[in-house]
Amino acid sequence: MIELDKVSKWYGNFQVLTDCTTQVAKGDVVVVCGPSGSGKSTLIKTVNGLEPFQQGKITVDGISVGDPKTNLSGLRSRIGMVFQNFELFPHLSISENLTLAQVKVLKRSLPDATERGLKYLDRVGLIAHKDKFPGQLSGGQQQRVAIARALSMDPIAMLFDEPTSALDPEMINEVLDVMVGLAHEGMTMMVVTHEMGFAKKVANRVIFMDKGLIVEDCTKDQFFGTTRSDRARDFLAKIIH
Repeated sequence: MIELDKVSKWYGNFQVLTDCTTQVAKGDVVVVCGPSGSGKSTLIKTVNGLEPFQQGKITVDGISVGDPKTNLSGLRSRIGMVFQNFELFPHLSISENLTLAQVKVLKRSLPDATERGLKYLDRVGLIAHKDKFPGQLSGGQQQRVAIARALSMDPIAMLFDEPTSALDPEMINEVLDVMVGLAHEGMTMMVVTHEMGFAKKVANRVIFMDKGLIVEDCTKDQFFGTTRSDRARDFLAKIIH
């Protein structure tokens, strides 16, 4: 579904990604973790072209992300993206947030878009809030709306960039529970997160990054059992403690 081959990226003279190679099969749940500044958020944003890259190749469902002829807007409409800070439109109601991209990008009729959006709003347990505005919801609720919005576009894969990092601790589980449900339903997912409990519960694989390099790319059992690098062991010891 997603393939990265020797992807490298620079900001000016600073190299933020170095020869990153990995694959994500259909139905895989891959957790990307590592210390701050390791390149994990940049890596996930290259997958749908939100961050350009200078070397290597990325393909998503057979489409080359770096090809100048690729319609990136069309590609992004097929890959759900959930950010740290929700990115909801504050002046639109929850229902309007759910339908805008469906109507503008997918050219669905408003009734069809509304029906689909409300189905997923119900799926994340927030149907009672459909007429409210984002500012009237908690952070955890807003993030669940953002997930529903992404799902309403019928994505072939979902990318999550630290979806719980901006939340109060008591709100984290309500978002993770939705993500666990998606994983169990077979959604292809790449998740940048420090939530190791989530990784242990649903990940097929764990990618550990440090200084722009993929240091570990292994099954979750290998990662939590016999990580090969001292750097990954040190990271795990600190974060689990």
